[in-house]
Amino acid sequence: MTSLDKPTEETSADDARAVTEAALFEAFGGVRGMVETVLPGLLFVSIFTINKDLHLSAIAALAVSVVLVVVRLLMKDTVKHAFSGVFGVAFGVVFAMMTGDARDFYLPGMLYTLGLGLAYIITTLCGVPLIGLILGPVFKENLSWRTRNPGRKKAYAKASYAWGAILLAKCAILFPLYWWADTTQLGWVLVALKIPPFLLAVWLTWVFLAKAPAPIDVFAEMEAEEKAAEEREREAAARSVEQ
Repeated sequence: MTSLDKPTEETSADDARAVTEAALFEAFGGVRGMVETVLPGLLFVSIFTINKDLHLSAIAALAVSVVLVVVRLLMKDTVKHAFSGVFGVAFGVVFAMMTGDARDFYLPGMLYTLGLGLAYIITTLCGVPLIGLILGPVFKENLSWRTRNPGRKKAYAKASYAWGAILLAKCAILFPLYWWADTTQLGWVLVALKIPPFLLAVWLTWVFLAKAPAPIDVFAEMEAEEKAAEEREREAAARSVEQ
């Protein structure tokens, strides 16, 4: 391992934790992202609980998702979390309208959660933990953790297993309710399970990464290499002039 391959040790432990917190906040949307995730489903189940009107509940949920995107656009803010909410709600609306069963509004999201939970486990077993693929660009390390930073790869593996286990446990609760409970029961349980499991997974990710070696900033390395190459070219040009 060369000197460039070794994670810098200049950053203090407190600074490393602060960087990790900021990166996680950016990657997962923070408080606003959580609100945008919960609000459409909360509005759907609230309206359906009151009047049992599938169409009104679905339209209201889709409308608030669109409003959240518009607000993001007007504020010139990142829209990835709001857009993902719109697509998720839109699929739920389509499913529910096609079948006429309000429970199917939640089915696409549940299937997505199941697939994501399996993806976290499978990618980790394959040696490429999904959380590392998600957070690598955020930490400016890209995939350097795979071969050059084994301690960090181990932390990503632990975090991915944690995400997978939490999401699959959530599915183990929701899918039986989908088959046996009514729409309002399923909806309220699903809303209740939106934030706590997510916060637990994010917290465990923070714990694992805060104890891991610092990320290798591959962008800084490329800039340093480019500057070194330019300096060598200047030196070579100066020697040729002298000769």
